[in-house]
Amino acid sequence: MSVGRGEQAFVEAVAGFATGVVVLTVRDGRDDLGTTVTSFMSVSLEPPMVLAGVASSSYLAEVLARTDRWAATVLGAGQRALAGRFAAEGRPSARLLLASEPHHRGEHSGALVLESGLTALECETRQCVEAGDHMLFAAEVLATDYIARDRQPLIRVNRRYLALS
Repeated sequence: MSVGRGEQAFVEAVAGFATGVVVLTVRDGRDDLGTTVTSFMSVSLEPPMVLAGVASSSYLAEVLARTDRWAATVLGAGQRALAGRFAAEGRPSARLLLASEPHHRGEHSGALVLESGLTALECETRQCVEAGDHMLFAAEVLATDYIARDRQPLIRVNRRYLALS
């Protein structure tokens, strides 16, 4: 069955692609910013590198373009509400969003690191690439803060957060 061309057809096509869910955080002077991203992947083992996609029109993209170090926490199955809070329009500071969650400042990035995800990575941007309406940040992983293999991941597919059974 042919759906057609155009933006809506593309949105429908990629909605069925399951992705992990990551909260990306960065310290901007005295403030802390964060967002939920599903455009996140590993790209290199040597050196260890990841790629994160952020909407070009967002303030976070502007901050990441001038602040090299940031953190990425891969969320677990029980963290749907947290993913939603970090994805909401007009969200407050990441400090407020994490107020009731165990967290700390990353040693290498100064960014807030959620302690209850599947893993947390501290990253340093090596390259920024404009890609349509997003900015892609290719970053070297400076440190892996923790790994929790005993937890199930949170995934996003068909516009919904799901936990693997």
